Amino acid sequence: MVQEEYPKWTWETGRLSYILLRMETLERDILLDQIRELEEAARPLEPGADHRELLRDAVIGSSERFLRGIDTLKAFEETAGRGIGLLDLPISERGVQIEAAVDLLEREVIRPGANPASAGHLAYIPGGAIYHSALGDYLAAVTNKYPAIFFNGPGPVRMENLLIRWVAGLVGYPATAGGNIASGGSIATLTAITTARDAHGLKGADYASAVVYLTSQAHHCVEKALHIAGLGEVQVRRIPIDERFRMIPEALEAAIAADRAQGLKPWLIAATAGTTDTGAVDPLDAIATIAERERCWLHVDAAYGGFFLLTEHGRSLLKGIERSDSAVLDPHKSLFLPWGSGIVLVRDATRLAATHGASGHYLQDTLQDTLRDTLREPGEISPADVSPELTKPFRALRMWLPLVLLGTKPFQAALDEKLLLARYFHREVQGLGFEVGPPPDLSIATFRWAPPGVSRERANRLNQEIVDALRRDGRIFLSSTLLDGRFTLRMAALAFRTHRRTIDLALRLLREQVANLAG
Repeated sequence: MVQEEYPKWTWETGRLSYILLRMETLERDILLDQIRELEEAARPLEPGADHRELLRDAVIGSSERFLRGIDTLKAFEETAGRGIGLLDLPISERGVQIEAAVDLLEREVIRPGANPASAGHLAYIPGGAIYHSALGDYLAAVTNKYPAIFFNGPGPVRMENLLIRWVAGLVGYPATAGGNIASGGSIATLTAITTARDAHGLKGADYASAVVYLTSQAHHCVEKALHIAGLGEVQVRRIPIDERFRMIPEALEAAIAADRAQGLKPWLIAATAGTTDTGAVDPLDAIATIAERERCWLHVDAAYGGFFLLTEHGRSLLKGIERSDSAVLDPHKSLFLPWGSGIVLVRDATRLAATHGASGHYLQDTLQDTLRDTLREPGEISPADVSPELTKPFRALRMWLPLVLLGTKPFQAALDEKLLLARYFHREVQGLGFEVGPPPDLSIATFRWAPPGVSRERANRLNQEIVDALRRDGRIFLSSTLLDGRFTLRMAALAFRTHRRTIDLALRLLREQVANLAG
């Protein structure tokens, strides 16, 4: 047996060990001192109860000033600087008092430009941001619950899935449907189109021969999604529309037949339930029959019009949406939520998961939990498995809180009111001598000033003058579009604060503009 040899202890080695130990102790003390100093410097991130009250009072005070004056605030305010004063307070190492920040916010951010919370916001597709949703957003931000994976946030995930099931039921989808609350209609559309791509097994070599069918009234987010999804080479067919700006089913059939005859592959039909320009609703039932027969994926863009399904008129008008393969509905439009809420639904949730499901090693704990919960509760799908997002805010709370507090009846009443307001405006503005578009399908009415004998170019300029003058006045905010080369004005009644007095004000201001033009 070999005897192990150990180094002999000497005063030199002992002294060296003592020095090394002392250095380690000093380094540790220095490290702990640095940690304490940094902890103290970061302490403002965790304000105490008294300071939280001070901050909260300033913010609530600002919101109350805004809401108390909402009836007199302009729908659009043109300011000289257009928010440029915000740059006078750059981000720096030292902060400012909450009063200074709120004052700057009110003056340079909230005041200039459009006021989508105003009753007079009749431009684009307004929503409104009901107060209950703001409270939901506050609670979601304070608690910071993670809503994307069931393992981490079972409550938020259950809430989102509950809402998805409710909206799917509203659309008429079967229990196999799934979906996700995205940031808006654009990301929701991208999610649906990538799912449709994979469901039909399209590969790079197929793109040039795959065909998409839509109309000139389809929202540009559809073609944007095709581009982002790598489908820029697909063939896009613009199907003719009728006099009410709706897709003509017979023209769709003819286009598909012609493409098949040329050896192309009809793949996607994008119908619209509430176009942005005119509010038109395509004949969904007839289009669904064609899609089924031709084995095309039918996607319905109901971002604007979807929640009109709460009304009897909407259910009749959107008949056939239940036969689609995917649909998009924006709660921040016809459910009056704040910006940042778009729902994508797919009839078969497994299609969504096949396209968007992914994971990493660091998520192995969640994977085991997901497998167990899927076997036990197959309805609780993690949103991260059916959407492009892994990190996402707790959007469901802003939708759940107003619905659970108020029920659906006030929403239905508000939507029915907007339908009637659009019809009322359409009739009354025609009585002022304006040329009007087709009777509104939903809550958008189109019109233009075109006196007899005036050329199209001159009429276009006159209508530009009208919309510009109304924007400068600011009490109402209308927008415009081009329809068949004609500069056309739009009135979109969708903000929940918009009532008959708002429409009457718009009519009075239009009458004054016409008188000014005549003068």
